[in-house]
Amino acid sequence: MKKLIKILLLFAFILTSSPALAQEAVTCQSDVIVQRDDWLSKLADKFWDDPSAYPVIAEATNAKNALDPSYARIDDVDFIDVGWKLCIPGSPANIGSTEDAPAPTILKVWDIWTADAESQVIETLHREFEAAHPNVEIRRTAKTIVNMQATARPALGNPDGPDIAQVNPGRSDLAALVAAGLLADLTPYWQEYGWANRFPAPLATRNRVLDDGSAYGRGNIYGLAPTAELVGVFYNKEKFAAAGVTVPATLAEFEEAMATLKAAGEIPLMFGNLDGWPAIHLYSEIQNAFINNPAYLDNLIYGRNEANFDVSVHEQAAATYRDWVDQGYFPPDFNGLAYDEAWQLFNNEQGAMLFGGSWLSNDLLGANLGFFLLPPLAKGDEKMTLAGASAAYVIRQGSANTELAAEYIDWMMSERAMQLWQQAGLTPVVPVDSSPDEPGLEADINAAWRQLVEQERIGPYLDWATPTFYNTLTISLQELGDDQITPTEFAQELRADYAAFQAQQ
Repeated sequence: MKKLIKILLLFAFILTSSPALAQEAVTCQSDVIVQRDDWLSKLADKFWDDPSAYPVIAEATNAKNALDPSYARIDDVDFIDVGWKLCIPGSPANIGSTEDAPAPTILKVWDIWTADAESQVIETLHREFEAAHPNVEIRRTAKTIVNMQATARPALGNPDGPDIAQVNPGRSDLAALVAAGLLADLTPYWQEYGWANRFPAPLATRNRVLDDGSAYGRGNIYGLAPTAELVGVFYNKEKFAAAGVTVPATLAEFEEAMATLKAAGEIPLMFGNLDGWPAIHLYSEIQNAFINNPAYLDNLIYGRNEANFDVSVHEQAAATYRDWVDQGYFPPDFNGLAYDEAWQLFNNEQGAMLFGGSWLSNDLLGANLGFFLLPPLAKGDEKMTLAGASAAYVIRQGSANTELAAEYIDWMMSERAMQLWQQAGLTPVVPVDSSPDEPGLEADINAAWRQLVEQERIGPYLDWATPTFYNTLTISLQELGDDQITPTEFAQELRADYAAFQAQQ
């Protein structure tokens, strides 16, 4: 309030003592969006000694004079606040002249934000970044994650490739690119921008690789992602109420709910595994319920402390998965049903529950949907949940714009960006204070993510265990679901793959 009073007094003084200024419209050469406190010092450095270039307020939620077309000139940086849009006047000699204008710096960005809501967030952040960097032009290329995986490696090895791209964490993606010498080390920026103080520690671990790529989960940091992803259960509240089912608190209660829903004539759990990876997610979550030891799971994925698959929980989880198939809790043709077809069927009122990821929230329809995490084996267990972040922003090794690229990544991780992601229906990787006004699907997902962050229950993806584990899991789970192998044989295949990889280390 004190700052607002000072601002209004300054405006009154300027407008009453400088009638020429009040009547003369200002021509903007560029705009600046004030993003964080550190931008105030940058603005002060830029304009303090040049009265002709003092910024004026173009848009500010708490500045009344923003309605005046002539605005008020700011000659004290203390009056600038975060979130304001400032108009930077151009001197008459420079306006309309491009003879001495330097060529713009081109920042090439490849991202995976292809959905409309995602793309709108990115375009907004890009406009604001360019406004804050008047001589920078972002050239964006949006790709599907599949196309990004196929094209990122050759592009990052090209001197004319993107300055910034997005890649998946894990041995076969991020670690492989580090081993090939294609990615810049982000550790200095992790410290410079204070990312360690804002982001969950498990997410940093997932982007750590030794410089030679020989170890994943330790070493320097090579990537950072802005949105969170978690898997769980979407449910139809009306169908739950009709069957007398409530949100389960244990795995046994979850199985009881599926049995009750089936008896009521419903498909208990809509689930499609034609793509292969959905079964990895479901099996991993069942396995996580049996593993009441977060340290073991981390050691297994990152190859620490001689962890191995020679424990019974993997066979128990496989037996549970197979039992759910035998009980008819999935659609009859689930192994031939595509993931996208499954959630579309759920949208059309088929199935009481849907196992899937938070990324589906914008696609699922109806105000009667909720979301919960697959529950632990017993109440109070320290169950990890398969969760993490979207594909991480990385910087090409050798980019001429490394510093600018790091600033871009920080821009994408700002509080402003987190708020935009949540408004767009996605889950920001850093939980924001604001929450949806109405309880519902988005509120459930954000609450679940906040719980995982606060309790440090963010579990890794099982297919990161070895470079070949993804293929082993997809094939073996298809066979397990079709009753071609037993739970014991399934567990043996996992052990064999993991042991072969560890023998090479």
